[in-house]
Amino acid sequence: MNVKIDTKEKFTTITLEETKLPANMTENIKELLLAYLQKDIPHIVLNLKHIAAIDTDIAIDLAGIQQEFYEKNCSFVICEMKKTVETIFDELELLELLNFTPTESEAWDIIQMEEIERELLQ
Repeated sequence: MNVKIDTKEKFTTITLEETKLPANMTENIKELLLAYLQKDIPHIVLNLKHIAAIDTDIAIDLAGIQQEFYEKNCSFVICEMKKTVETIFDELELLELLNFTPTESEAWDIIQMEEIERELLQ
């Protein structure tokens, strides 16, 4: 699995550089993303700009992973989903559960806003 990882001060952007996410990549993606919950900078922007097709197993797991991040008070935002991928999430009735944005910079904004919100609530 090819990924590009860009660590910023408050979050990490992970860009999956594949065109398809088949079911056999589910465990690899899960391990990659959940490992960030143990890091000093646990907040993730997952960029799907290259992904044109996604298996339903991975789509379901991504929604679950996002929930795990939020349960642990960490941000997880998906960005730049192609319409074909968005349709899969919608058909699985997961789209409303996801925190996703059209652009990477909007995802950064959400993570920064959530960070401010967490600070205010402490």
